[in-house]
Amino acid sequence: MKKSKYSEQQIISLLKEVELGANKVADVYRKYGISEATYYKWKAAYGGMDVSQLGQLRALQAENAKLKKMYAELAVHDALQDVVEKKL
Repeated sequence: MKKSKYSEQQIISLLKEVELGANKVADVYRKYGISEATYYKWKAAYGGMDVSQLGQLRALQAENAKLKKMYAELAVHDALQDVVEKKL
């Protein structure tokens, strides 16, 4: 996936501009050089979020990835253990 030229903090501030009524949506995507689809994709992902909440979201995503990895390793271990028990 292509990396955005805007950071997540910049995206949130861009969305806040429209949310607070400083600019219209069409003006924002012309000003920042993004497409309408990109604006609405960002709005779906980051709409109503503050920068502090973004940090919490990243921490939760990291923890979730760690837990998924632990579960996958445990599932493989259990499957291998079942195979060994059936052979013996």
